[in-house]
Amino acid sequence: MPWKEIWGSYKGRITGITAGIFFGFIYLWAGFWNMLFFALMVFFGYTLGRRSDAALGSLLPWKEWSDWLSQRWRPFK
Repeated sequence: MPWKEIWGSYKGRITGITAGIFFGFIYLWAGFWNMLFFALMVFFGYTLGRRSDAALGSLLPWKEWSDWLSQRWRPFK
């Protein structure tokens, strides 16, 4: 059975097993809480990258916040 047929039939399973082994080694090496923090950082990176790829703009409305702050907060003169 050629590799392309195996990958085509079992892509999800292979990816899931690989991810499970990877996160299992991180758990053994770094500990549970460190693994969760790492997974959270990967999720944030994926989310920001996906938004960038889809040209959805910033996750937080920085422009609106800066406009709001500039109107309400004036430094002492």
